[in-house]
Amino acid sequence: MTEAEKAVWYFLRSKQLSGSKFRRQEPIGNYIVDFVCFSVKLIIEIDGGQHADETLEQDKIRDEWLSSQGFAILRFWNNEVLQNREGVFDRIGKLCAPPFPSPSRQGRGVRGDVLSQGEASKTGSRL
Repeated sequence: MTEAEKAVWYFLRSKQLSGSKFRRQEPIGNYIVDFVCFSVKLIIEIDGGQHADETLEQDKIRDEWLSSQGFAILRFWNNEVLQNREGVFDRIGKLCAPPFPSPSRQGRGVRGDVLSQGEASKTGSRL
C-alpha cells in the first residue's frame, strides 16, 4: 500500500463512520477496488501517477461498470490525500452519514404522530 492508501485505511478502520464497515482490496466482478463499504455502496480509489494518462480509459470503463452495479465511486490522488487529509476524510464521512428523515410538512414530526390534549396528558407529553 502507498502512504496515501495507508492513511485512508487507518481513517476508515479507526473511525466510526455511522457504523459503515470498509474492506480493502476487495474483488467486485472482474475488478479489485481499493476500499469498499457495501452497506452504503461506496468505493474509494486512491490513484497514483500511474493513473494519469495511460489508464484513464480503463478507469472510465471500470467506473461505468461499478456504477452500473449501484456503487458510488470516490477517487483521490495520492498527493490530495497526503496534503489535504481533513478535506478528503470529511468528504468520505459525508457520504457515509445516514440520511436524516424529512420533517413532516404538517409539523407532526417524522412519524406523523399527533397527540390530542388528553393523550398528551396520559403519556406525560406536552403539546
